[in-house]
Amino acid sequence: MIRLQNINKIYCTKDIETKALNNINIHIDEGEFISIMGPSGCGKSTLLNTLGMLDSPSSGEYYFNGEAIHGMSERQLAQQRKGKVGFIFQSFNLIDELSVADNVELPLLYQGLSAKNRKDRVEEVLEQLNISHRATHMPQQLSGGQQQRVAIARAISTSPKVIMADEPTGNLDSKNGDDVMQLLSELNKAGTTIMMVTHSPYHAEYADRIIHLFDGQVVSQDSSKVGLAHV
Repeated sequence: MIRLQNINKIYCTKDIETKALNNINIHIDEGEFISIMGPSGCGKSTLLNTLGMLDSPSSGEYYFNGEAIHGMSERQLAQQRKGKVGFIFQSFNLIDELSVADNVELPLLYQGLSAKNRKDRVEEVLEQLNISHRATHMPQQLSGGQQQRVAIARAISTSPKVIMADEPTGNLDSKNGDDVMQLLSELNKAGTTIMMVTHSPYHAEYADRIIHLFDGQVVSQDSSKVGLAHV
């Protein structure tokens, strides 16, 4: 489904050149659950943003469903992402001025759906995430765990094939963190491909495979015993 071949990402300023990704080669099959681990500053988020087509590599080849992504314009990348990739962030990234329902509806506005179809889909995913009773609330009226549920509802509202999760449990206590991981596990079992950056070895083991980064390089890829550990 996804193939990165000799991917490099270099950030340049006037005085310094930083190689955030160094010759990355990864193949991800449809339906896999991948955890990405490594120390702070090792390139985890850069890799996730590259996989999610939010950032373009400086060199190398990226194939998504057999289509060459490298070299595409921002507009073309946006078209590739639309309806195919959902994002979950550590800081939730909800819009404070919008209600829970309106936050979840936001990605659907770009799908060309009718108002009724958007409303039905929002109700469906809010019920799936057990947050329907908060539909009219504003984000600041919710707990951290509830906000992350809303963020997940928004990410899956377009039924994406792939979810990119950047430290989805980082701002949560252990109970809410485990709840979020169970939700991601259920989505994966239903067929969604998941790529997750995490610092938590425990949460990383929900994945089928753990990719370890150091200084922008893949240093190991371990098949997790998981999938079993938390079922």
